[in-house]
Amino acid sequence: MFQIFLRFFSLGLVSFGGPAAHIGYFRQTFVQELNWLDDKHYGSLVALSQFMPGPGSSQVGFAIGYHRGGLLGGIAAFLGFTLPSFILLFLLAVTSSQWLDYSFTQGIIHGLKLLAVVVVADAIWIMFKQFCQRKQAKLLMLMSCVIILLQPSMLMQFGLLIAAALVGRHYLSLGEESGLSSELDDGAPAASQPVKLNFFWLSLFVGLLLASLVVIAMSSQTGINNLTDLFSQFYQVGSMVFGGGHVVLPLLQQSVGDAVSNDQFLTGYALAQAVPGPMFALAAFLGAEIWIEQPLIGALVATLAIFLPGFLLMLVALKSWHAISARPQVTGAIAGVNACVVGFLLAALYTPIFTSAVLSPLDMALVVLGFGLFKIFKPNIFILVAGFGVTGALIGAFVG
Repeated sequence: MFQIFLRFFSLGLVSFGGPAAHIGYFRQTFVQELNWLDDKHYGSLVALSQFMPGPGSSQVGFAIGYHRGGLLGGIAAFLGFTLPSFILLFLLAVTSSQWLDYSFTQGIIHGLKLLAVVVVADAIWIMFKQFCQRKQAKLLMLMSCVIILLQPSMLMQFGLLIAAALVGRHYLSLGEESGLSSELDDGAPAASQPVKLNFFWLSLFVGLLLASLVVIAMSSQTGINNLTDLFSQFYQVGSMVFGGGHVVLPLLQQSVGDAVSNDQFLTGYALAQAVPGPMFALAAFLGAEIWIEQPLIGALVATLAIFLPGFLLMLVALKSWHAISARPQVTGAIAGVNACVVGFLLAALYTPIFTSAVLSPLDMALVVLGFGLFKIFKPNIFILVAGFGVTGALIGAFVG
């Protein structure tokens, strides 16, 4: 177990660049260097992570740890990979009151908010090309964006996800285009195999989701007043995020936006860009900011809650993913959901990201310039963070 933890901890220290980069780091380490699994098995885990809601790259890491050391191995992999970003974001949250009031740091934060516009715009562009190739998917993306802009609420998002799954089930059955294998290792058609789900983990996932929905409904008028409310809000978000990474942003903003200010939320999101590890570790920052009386407890509860649904679903389907993915109606429903969440992310790009970050023509010019340079040169995330941070500080010093 310690070896698994150590390997993932070392990756958690240096895994900058988001989920796609994490997948590359995992393949280099565990397939090519350590030979813990082969390329075919690794590819199947990546495909399954895209098939399930949750933090995609962290789910792959959890599955590798599970393959190597069972359930304890999966937990060790999660702890190792997430711990560096958790510690950094927690420390930034608890010390924010000491440095956020300085004009210099305000300038840096403003620069990082502009970076968030660039990064999310790029994520939308990539996801649009990946998930919205067909006309029906483009229409789902467009309608979900328009509706969320006009009626922004968690309930509306949940309803749209269900509607998108139903539409996708009928009109977006992708078959082999889903990227998932249609055959088992022995060459038998996967669609002919029975689906054998682990009903213990499925019951736990569904039970916690229903309980969280009840808790949220009961506390909707009074906000987050206890740790049960906090756990429920983040668990619900973790249960609904398809695509991982930046997709968590609009759902989190709708879920906990009333508990933190826009500035706090976007500061946490911007800082999450600057640290290694999974984007879902943003929950550590938000949990500490929300549960200010005991910030470490708040950070731990929020982080556990947002990661848990994705891991439970991986445990449900790890041994049956071939049979599940071979059913066209299932892949169609997932395709519909993926198109829908691209629309959510496009709406979030406007508010709160763009409206809170771009306050002048100079800001817009920097966003356009940054996006152009990002697409042309594809610089390391360190360079982007440093560049926008320094630029923001200079603007704050000489313009503000």
